[in-house]
Amino acid sequence: MPTKTYEITTEDVEYLRHGGRPLQARLYKPQGGGPFPAVIDLHGGAWNRGDLTGTEGLDRALAKSGLFVASLDFRQAEDGYPSSLADINYAVRWLKANAAKFNIKADQIGIGGASSGGHLAMLAAMRPKDPRYAAIPLPAGSASVDATVRAVAMQWPVINPLSRYRHAQRLRQGANAPGWTEGMKERHDTYWQTEAAMAEGNPMLILEKGEKVQLLPALWLQPRPDEVHDYHDPDGGFAGNEPERFISNYRNAGGDIELVYIPAAGRTTSAAHDPVVAFYHKHLN
Repeated sequence: MPTKTYEITTEDVEYLRHGGRPLQARLYKPQGGGPFPAVIDLHGGAWNRGDLTGTEGLDRALAKSGLFVASLDFRQAEDGYPSSLADINYAVRWLKANAAKFNIKADQIGIGGASSGGHLAMLAAMRPKDPRYAAIPLPAGSASVDATVRAVAMQWPVINPLSRYRHAQRLRQGANAPGWTEGMKERHDTYWQTEAAMAEGNPMLILEKGEKVQLLPALWLQPRPDEVHDYHDPDGGFAGNEPERFISNYRNAGGDIELVYIPAAGRTTSAAHDPVVAFYHKHLN
């Protein structure tokens, strides 16, 4: 863990516009020194809700440790897959192209997110040059950069949208269905439209089908208990739960990934923040 604590400032900036619809990034900026490594952080909300304020606690902890943070709004809900990925891919390139302006290191950028944001972070990191994701050009005259990042940190990600879709429906059909399952099928359907899309934009199945993707140093932070994200897929052909299944797949494909468990009550505390801070400082410098 870093020992120095920085004063920080925040600023909301427009990083992209779709017609009359601006997309904002909230920048958390360490003061003094630099240039700093940078992190792009993505909120959760089942691809349908939430905004750039959803990761504030972690973002402040990261910035105070000496990391520049950009927390993003991005298209979701009816905009559908892969619109979110196109915005995120653009944001990585936008940040790199403006590295001097923001006092950051363009070659030291990480990406992360919580829940569905963790899924988007891993997918963006795996496929930085996918033409669907990289479809939005930077303004004319911008530096020629791609969306490759150096590390990815996920907090309780929905790593397998298809299995979570089916998991929620199985629970919904039983007695005393958990409250989180209410509306979950509809949120998946709104964003993904089809099960085929849930399978295609799926980091778990990407690895299991052998797609050649970027495998960056990665962190999976998982509270327990957490039946929303830490469950067994009976159709997956793996004895453990989804976190262990993904870790196995990632390592078997040649990737370096760490799985850290924390108590469920600690997800908004230093128990969740400190491992992410330490991970980024290990892999971004």
